[in-house]
Amino acid sequence: MGHPSVCRLCRREGLKLFLKGDRCFTDKCAVERRTYAPGQHGQASKKLSDYGLQLREKQKVKHLYGIREKQFRKIFAEAERKRGITGENLLLLLETRLDNIIYRLGFARSREEGRRMVKHGHILVNGACVNIPSYLVSQGDRVEIKEKSRRVPAIVEAVEGAERRGLSVWLKLDKEKFLGELVALPRREQLTLPIQEQLIVELYSK
Repeated sequence: MGHPSVCRLCRREGLKLFLKGDRCFTDKCAVERRTYAPGQHGQASKKLSDYGLQLREKQKVKHLYGIREKQFRKIFAEAERKRGITGENLLLLLETRLDNIIYRLGFARSREEGRRMVKHGHILVNGACVNIPSYLVSQGDRVEIKEKSRRVPAIVEAVEGAERRGLSVWLKLDKEKFLGELVALPRREQLTLPIQEQLIVELYSK
């Protein structure tokens, strides 16, 4: 995806989805420059129905985590099966995906980049190569970049800028060793993204 189409997604949702990596932290960010939605009627306020709001929320979360519809339905079904609150289970399943953990640790500048790194075999989990982006990382798992991949320019650049992007409190990072660990499962109040997961639950319970 090129910059314009991806940036349009952020403007449509009215928030940064961090789809362009480091660009999202600069004044080049489209959301910073144009806070209204894209298109001819972007600056006109539009009242959405309840269904429209629920659908919009699902689309926002799908774009944020880079998940396709079929896969999202599968994740939601898993969230429903688990004990506890379905909406919170959904966010936990999305947050503990390997591609997201790679991004959160700062090994990649975007979730899309994290997905590619996993697919291309750059990532070890507890010493074993894992090339499935949807792999769920468990508490205590150690995630690292393969030794021979540590010289890849894009990876070096991402790790160097990791501090600027900030590290989530449920993760631990040893930058020198290109090694991270999921020290705790994130609690709902620690996930500060403006997501109203209850709207998604309502959408699927229709």
